[in-house]
Amino acid sequence: MQSRAFKTQMDVFIVGAGPAGLACAIACALKGLSVHVADAMEPPIDKACGEGLLPDALQALAALGLDPIHDLKSNETHPLHGIRFFGDHGAVAEAPFIRPARGIRRTILHQFLLDRAISLGVRLHWKHSVQQLESTPQRVLVHTNRQTFRTRYLVGADGPRSRVANWAGLTRAVLRSRRIGLRQHYAISPWSNFVEVYWSNHGQAYVTPVSSTQVCVAFVANEKISTPAEALTNFPALARHLAQAQPIGSARGSITLGRTLHRVTSGNIALIGDASGSVDAITGEGLALTFRQAAALASALHANNLAAYQQAHRRIQRLPTIMSRALLLMDRHPSLRNRTIALFERHPSLFRHLLQIHIGNSPLRHTQPHPSLEPNYTR
Repeated sequence: MQSRAFKTQMDVFIVGAGPAGLACAIACALKGLSVHVADAMEPPIDKACGEGLLPDALQALAALGLDPIHDLKSNETHPLHGIRFFGDHGAVAEAPFIRPARGIRRTILHQFLLDRAISLGVRLHWKHSVQQLESTPQRVLVHTNRQTFRTRYLVGADGPRSRVANWAGLTRAVLRSRRIGLRQHYAISPWSNFVEVYWSNHGQAYVTPVSSTQVCVAFVANEKISTPAEALTNFPALARHLAQAQPIGSARGSITLGRTLHRVTSGNIALIGDASGSVDAITGEGLALTFRQAAALASALHANNLAAYQQAHRRIQRLPTIMSRALLLMDRHPSLRNRTIALFERHPSLFRHLLQIHIGNSPLRHTQPHPSLEPNYTR
């Protein structure tokens, strides 16, 4: 490789300028660290996503000095009042949020994070593809297709197929689930201010209002989804709502993983976001996880103690992983799913309590299972 002049040494170099990378950059800049971020793409950067910021995600954003409710235009977000489950046998259960939540287009969220990072002095390098790393205990040299950078710490925020993780030997993981997602926006006034989750034997459809004239629908299934129109045939109640709605833009697909890495740090290299593991999209917690990880990683980098981030990452990931596995059991077992949603319909306080646990407002305590969910071995 040709020798190229080094950029001025920085504290943190982040590979990946999606929400994880930008949130980490913001959190580090707030700690007084000098931060550079590189991405092989350039804005606007989009990704298939359910596009809901649940209350815990907004709380984590507030810690980064970001308030989408007040800082964005009214037509750029939409209030979310709770979650509603539709079973495939007619049962309907709902639980309200006790704190604000918002639907927001992924591209608007990305620009919001980007503007905040730039205002804090973060340096962005677009169309920079990382080609090689050289690491010592004192610094990391990052060779991109355009320049070479010298940094004290390197952060991989480059997604589930992270090249940084591969270079750092941080790929050992437990894969718990792998499903396929497809996102489509529709031009229609939201018929509800709830996030609606429609269940069937073919996966789930999540509806999130993102403006007064548009909803985001994300389909997630175990098998490939060819088109949104095909997916809607598995959710007749939702199809009726969207019968007259026009699709906006092209459908965007993705893979959603339930994956736990053995380690997320090595020497002076750390991982964040999907590069550091993930929970299935069924939880709606991906962004909240990322924002909490960003704050924890920035604190660890500021203290020169990446071991603290390793511990914090495990703690942050624990509850969403438990909830993801429980929800995926409902996906895999129709009888359990139908009994659970029917139980939530009959006992809404139970659903409300579990939702508060899910978004971190209530501690997870050991409780006896409800009698109607006990296994039935009689025939």
